Amino acid sequence: MTSDEVQKLIATVENNIASVVFGKKNVIRQCLVALLAGEHILLEDVPGLGKTLLARAIAKSINGDFHRLQFTPDLLPADITGSSIYNADTREFQFVPGPIFANVFLADEINRTTPRTQSAMLEAMNECQVSAEGQTYPLPQPFLVVATENPVEFEGTYPLPESQLDRFLLRISVGYPDRESELQVLKSHRFGQPIDAMTPVLSCEQVLELQESVKQVKVNDAIDHYILDIVEITRRSEDLYVGVSTRGAIAFSHAVQAYALIEGRDYAIPDDVKTLAVPVLAHRVMAKTYSHTNQRQAVEGLIAHLVDGVAVPT
Repeated sequence: MTSDEVQKLIATVENNIASVVFGKKNVIRQCLVALLAGEHILLEDVPGLGKTLLARAIAKSINGDFHRLQFTPDLLPADITGSSIYNADTREFQFVPGPIFANVFLADEINRTTPRTQSAMLEAMNECQVSAEGQTYPLPQPFLVVATENPVEFEGTYPLPESQLDRFLLRISVGYPDRESELQVLKSHRFGQPIDAMTPVLSCEQVLELQESVKQVKVNDAIDHYILDIVEITRRSEDLYVGVSTRGAIAFSHAVQAYALIEGRDYAIPDDVKTLAVPVLAHRVMAKTYSHTNQRQAVEGLIAHLVDGVAVPT
């Protein structure tokens, strides 16, 4: 796939999603970073701001299978991954895949279910497979988890386990739209749901080709050291008692490659690193002094401050 073909495909899918998700170019671009890097997205925000719409628009744009599961306190791990059911005709147990067997899986309000059930997704998110009763079942490719999360101060929420947070490439917020964009939303929903008229602009095979193109983006030693300098400073910060893991550093590098490709380059630059530092790293660290209520905003501010103190390669 040539560079021009790559850019045309990326622009096409970005514009297609933007045709129903108004005024959220940066959010759409960050979601595409996760898709092209082969990673996953955590959307944290109050209900009703278009998180589900965004996940559906991504699935429709790439002509992928889309499954949505509402996470509730009584949800069991098998409700996500699937289970074996006895088949009376064959007199054997047969594995019935759960809703996670999709190209885009929306885990809606993931922090309303228990940590045990949340943990059932770890293998799927990390290895793109599900193990059940000694058998391994591969998940469809591409595979993207879009998890929505209510703020922790909302009623009936459980904090996500740190090991699961580390599997999400980015944590982002959709946020309230500006006045002009919200006016577009009102007008577009007057006669129904605009997403119902969406048509695919990419195939899953083309997404896989784009993921391969991401791997070819060049990251020189100076950028690698810049990434590691930022990772190291989170480990030495007096305000954090858990810094970014090695898995987090690898994910950071992959995100930088994907962002560079989306920006139309086959090489990474320091601005790619600075742009992604907060959404990629803030959920991977643990602060010493902040309460749950304001931890996210405080930690994101701290990460931004730490990044500003790291020398930028020239």
